[in-house]
Amino acid sequence: MTTPKTPKTLSREAAGWWRKLQAEYDIADEAGRLLLQTALESFDRMRECQGAIKKDGQVVKDRFGQDKPHPLLSAERDARAQLMQALKALNLDLEVTPHPGPGRPPGR
Repeated sequence: MTTPKTPKTLSREAAGWWRKLQAEYDIADEAGRLLLQTALESFDRMRECQGAIKKDGQVVKDRFGQDKPHPLLSAERDARAQLMQALKALNLDLEVTPHPGPGRPPGR
């Protein structure tokens, strides 16, 4: 089976994820590919927001000179949620290696 073409709407980073996930999971159905594209477009949106927040800072001044959270913080959060929701719909949940005992793993 041939790997489907990478959607032109994706950034270079997201296109790399497309190729990697296609190679690993062989998402062959149209609905699955659409979900993957949606996930990666959300990934791109999240990255764009992160870039603007990094440039401007997490706190910006409003028109009255008062500090307020960067307006893109909520857009970043929403894009991350959309990404995770689409990956979950594809059954591509991130697997976390369990560690023995309660609490955080050592060294973190």
